[in-house]
Amino acid sequence: MEKKISILVVDDEDSVRDSLSIWFTEDGYRVGCAENATKALSILESDNYDIILADIKMPGMDGLEMLRRIKSLNKDSIVIVMTAFATVDTAVKALKDGAFDYVTKPFDPDDLSHLIRNASKQISLVQENDTLKRRVDSLDNVEDLIGKSESIKKVLREVESVAPTNSSVIITGESGTGKELIARAIHTNSLRKFYPLVSVHCGALTESLLESELFGHEKGAFTGALYNRKGRFEMADSGTIFLDEIATISQKMQVELLRVLETKSFMRVGGNKEITSDFRVICATNKDLKSLVEKGIFREDLFYRLNVMNIHVPPLRERLDDIPLLVEYFIKKYCTSMNRPILTIDAAAMRRLLEYQYPGNIRELENMIERAIVIGNGKKIMLNDLPIAKDVIESNVESLDDFEKTFILQILNKYSWNISRTAQALKVDRVTLYNKIKKYGLKAG
Repeated sequence: MEKKISILVVDDEDSVRDSLSIWFTEDGYRVGCAENATKALSILESDNYDIILADIKMPGMDGLEMLRRIKSLNKDSIVIVMTAFATVDTAVKALKDGAFDYVTKPFDPDDLSHLIRNASKQISLVQENDTLKRRVDSLDNVEDLIGKSESIKKVLREVESVAPTNSSVIITGESGTGKELIARAIHTNSLRKFYPLVSVHCGALTESLLESELFGHEKGAFTGALYNRKGRFEMADSGTIFLDEIATISQKMQVELLRVLETKSFMRVGGNKEITSDFRVICATNKDLKSLVEKGIFREDLFYRLNVMNIHVPPLRERLDDIPLLVEYFIKKYCTSMNRPILTIDAAAMRRLLEYQYPGNIRELENMIERAIVIGNGKKIMLNDLPIAKDVIESNVESLDDFEKTFILQILNKYSWNISRTAQALKVDRVTLYNKIKKYGLKAG
């Protein structure tokens, strides 16, 4: 049931208090009364009223002094002053001190009712705004940041520490560990959360396309530029820009990025107008940037500009305690999206999941659970529903690269080297998959 608007009538005349009390009660409001300002302030210490209707001329403390005291305690309080001796100066002073409005005696019933309705609408707007803010705040710690392991708790403590600042952050970790989710958690816990989080996958774009994507372009800047386009830095004004796979950008782009970070200004491709943007930058990489700096591949000055705070996301094989929680989450997620009853998982299947090394990390686990739900027929996910090849688990390879190479080759063969379907199954883009094939020298058998 909707809460009644409450009104506190403060007047030293019994007749005014009685008549207004009867009047407002009949209109459906909750009404309280006080014969002077001191009594009213005492009531407000223990009971909250939405609207205070107060006479200016009262023995002892007058209505304007009471108004100032109420506003010092709660600037959002709605106070309407009443007076039988209205002057322009009195009205201006009351409004200047924070009164919602003023009304003169004797009252016109319709005018007073209209005034109270306007005040009630103001209260409703404030309440709606508070509700919306709470709903936004409730998003702060959701998404897929699931886990109880010490390693993930450490990550969450670091997120909590750095989020309220404007410092640049580099998130490191293997592919599929959830680096973008960490970036999102930082953004949604920051003061910029009401503004955009703009993501750019640097590794998926050529140098020229990345330049246009980041800075935007003017109409006619190059073939195909048929209209002006805002860049991602411009879109991220007052918000956050997330640069994924930052280690892949060229030396030229590194120079341009450094300048933008230092000046917070840039020009669109083909343009001559300087554009400013107030953004926070968060980057992610699965490479060791420090070793790239030592090799001269990544600029040292850009590295230190970006690496104010470093958050390392652990691989899934170092978070075994979190696997059952993640499995439960993904089962609920995909059963709900497929309109299926929520499944359980067989003990043997769970043991296999706990034994596996996960070269694709959380992304790979999610893919396994989604596939198991699609092909499964019973009320449980069984061992045979899991696409984990025994030769991957039982092989003697020791390096992560060997695991990743074996896994990618397995999926490529499964889809007859169809790059689009393989990339979709691995939940990576085609450029990333091509880079992996080149890196490991994979060939169709």
